[in-house]
Amino acid sequence: MTKTALLLFACLSAGLLAADDDWPRWRGPNDDGMARGSAPVEWNDTKNIAWRVSIPGRGNSSPVIWGDRIFLTTAVPAGDAKPAVPAPSPAGGPGRGAGGGAGAGREYKFVVMCLDRKTGKVLWERTAKVASPHEGYHNKYGSFASNSPVTDGKHVYAFFGSRGIYCYDLDGKLIWDKQFSPMQMRMQFGEGTPTVIDDKAVYLKFDHQGGSYMVALDKRTGKEIWKVDRDEDSSWAPPLVIEHEGRKQVVVAATTKVRSYEPATGKLIWECGGLGANVIPAPIVRRGILYVMSGYRNPNMLAIRLGRTGDLTGTDSIIWKNDRGNSYTPSPVLHDEKLYFVTDNGTLSCLNALSGQPYYQQQRLPKPCSIKSSLVGANGNLYISTEDGDVVVVKMGEKFEVLATNSLSDQMFIATPAVAGGSMYLRSTDSLFCVRQ
Repeated sequence: MTKTALLLFACLSAGLLAADDDWPRWRGPNDDGMARGSAPVEWNDTKNIAWRVSIPGRGNSSPVIWGDRIFLTTAVPAGDAKPAVPAPSPAGGPGRGAGGGAGAGREYKFVVMCLDRKTGKVLWERTAKVASPHEGYHNKYGSFASNSPVTDGKHVYAFFGSRGIYCYDLDGKLIWDKQFSPMQMRMQFGEGTPTVIDDKAVYLKFDHQGGSYMVALDKRTGKEIWKVDRDEDSSWAPPLVIEHEGRKQVVVAATTKVRSYEPATGKLIWECGGLGANVIPAPIVRRGILYVMSGYRNPNMLAIRLGRTGDLTGTDSIIWKNDRGNSYTPSPVLHDEKLYFVTDNGTLSCLNALSGQPYYQQQRLPKPCSIKSSLVGANGNLYISTEDGDVVVVKMGEKFEVLATNSLSDQMFIATPAVAGGSMYLRSTDSLFCVRQ
């Protein structure tokens, strides 16, 4: 090998090693909630906070990271500062419910931001669109920027649901965008399904009350590759791209059926019923087993062995179920054949992922809390962010052991943390924090 070839190989290898420490997707580099490195265990307002940056507007999307850059989205009120008036439900729509319908009735700027990972400095900011949303969101947990973005190291894909998707290069140049018809979410709880990509396509799920569907778009151009109608009401769980026995598939969890599609065509591979309503937690896979969960009405968790086609409902492809202590909103973490999940009111469970048998179940966290943020794991520790501005750190393993409860004053965490380079990036309702030892 020539010196030039050796140098090129070294540079490529260095780039791959650098990418290994990124957090390019909402559930981390392996879509299981686990970081590849470590994160601090203890912090407070004055300890181990490397920087804090105020984020304008309102957005519950989670940050994603590539190299020295952090990407996130937000929705900033435009024009005057009059209070938002809830918009009426569209004709035939689901109407407002408990807490639903907030924020509509005024104009917003839908913004994509890029920050320096080391310092928090804003490198660029782009207004993708200015629009008046047709319906609102949950007044406590929702926002008009709840769909977490995704990056492949070349582009960042920012999805604003009914306000479209926007593809930028890492320097903020708009490459393409695509618009969609307005969604009608159940009880105006708001939109928020994360963006998902693979090597060729962007996969977007539109499960709502007005005619659900899923699309695959060409990553390079935004051109539609396929679109399939879905017999579903509102759900928020993102698609998951997996590979089993050399065959790729896109798995989507929802109320009527969990479904698997061919990535190239959208053709149905298999389906399975059994989950309850309002499916939110992300699917997760390990060793040929897919785990899907619902925690609202008729809660259920299914461990589905992959490899078959057709309707798997009621077959022995379902190797175990669980209906106790399931998450309604937060997504689980899977590590070392242990599945960790938390209820919205703060009880944690750990099950053997292969058998479904509990190591512990519904263990109460140190103080009463409410949780919407998804779990994150790093270096043998589990991180649980709460609405009260706390992050509870639990030792991963067969026994329930709380290591620390870290509090930041006057904060509320709905977004899921990102972990990269030994640092944790926490987005609250008004700021982004870098926690670094």
